[in-house]
Amino acid sequence: MKPFLKKILVAAAALSASAAALAEITIGVSLPLTGPASGLGIPMANQFKLWPDTIAGEKVRLIVLDDATDPTNGVRNARRFVTDEKVDLIIGSAATPVAIAMADVAAESKTTQLMASPAQLPPGKDTWSFRLPQSNAVMAHAVVEHMKKQGVKTVGFLGYTDAYGEGWLNDFKKVAEQQGIKVVAAERFARTDTSVTGQALKLVSANPDAMLLVASGSGAAMPHKAVVERGYKGKIYQTHAAATRDLMRVGGKDVEGSFVVSGPVIAPEQLPESHPSKQRATDFVQKYEKAYGAGSRNQFAGHGYDALIVLEKTVPVALKKAKPGTPEFRAALRDAIEGMGKTTFAHGVMNWTKDDHWGYTNDSGVIVKVVNGDWQVEK
Repeated sequence: MKPFLKKILVAAAALSASAAALAEITIGVSLPLTGPASGLGIPMANQFKLWPDTIAGEKVRLIVLDDATDPTNGVRNARRFVTDEKVDLIIGSAATPVAIAMADVAAESKTTQLMASPAQLPPGKDTWSFRLPQSNAVMAHAVVEHMKKQGVKTVGFLGYTDAYGEGWLNDFKKVAEQQGIKVVAAERFARTDTSVTGQALKLVSANPDAMLLVASGSGAAMPHKAVVERGYKGKIYQTHAAATRDLMRVGGKDVEGSFVVSGPVIAPEQLPESHPSKQRATDFVQKYEKAYGAGSRNQFAGHGYDALIVLEKTVPVALKKAKPGTPEFRAALRDAIEGMGKTTFAHGVMNWTKDDHWGYTNDSGVIVKVVNGDWQVEK
């Protein structure tokens, strides 16, 4: 072989190797690491630190940014992901209003988004967005079933003014009314509010059998304490955004005896052996608490664990059609997620399809009770 030709071939091989090295899977993650929903975002960010360096033999690069629980920041992060970083996948946000705002960027850029919140989108607007958490309707089913057993007939609602609060109110009312349970009073507050005294007084005076509080993380303790301090003696329920130890840390004795709907990840040790998610949830808890300490398990960290399950199952399928970093790979990844079939998560059994980007069934929610500062699964 002529020396000149040999040099060209060597150079071409080097360029080819370089291009292959650059074909890593790039994932943009936007989470509320500060702001009102930081109690959700920080544990999830911790879970991403436990991810492997490769998936299906491809190097994985995670870019984690703080959206500060602000939709404007979430959109800015998402645009950076798709424009500057050319990501193959977007994950986030754990705050519902932020996740909804980011969905527009995902759709425009045709980039798959794994939402870390139960964000509701208009029909046809979630072509590129899949939800890792259970829907409000699925969790409302678990809450209503428990309320029926407790003899609850009337409910007072106190929740966020935003999409998470309104989504829960609407979904809960639909399920509750079918079971003869009526919302007799509804009050709202902003995520940034530091007091709900007026709202609490109105709800306590209505004297419903139970209260449904819709807030997230440590912010869920404030309205809880408010209704208790105003003398409410009935049953109090919290949603899956409140299924963190921040509720007990901030709420203290005032949250004792309350009920919280959650995924199985909160207390897998208490689940029956027949529960489909017991093994996955236990694996998540053992690995997370080995890294971050006993009792550090968290509902939203569990969504980070489940996201890895999604990619380990779908990336090999997508790689058969295209290389990371291309529009073809992004489309192939979405198609693989839609077609991955029933898959056991730490949070339940998932079955996304082309027509259903929620995926969970009504038996996915678990009701836990706060007993002595810990979770106790209700039988």
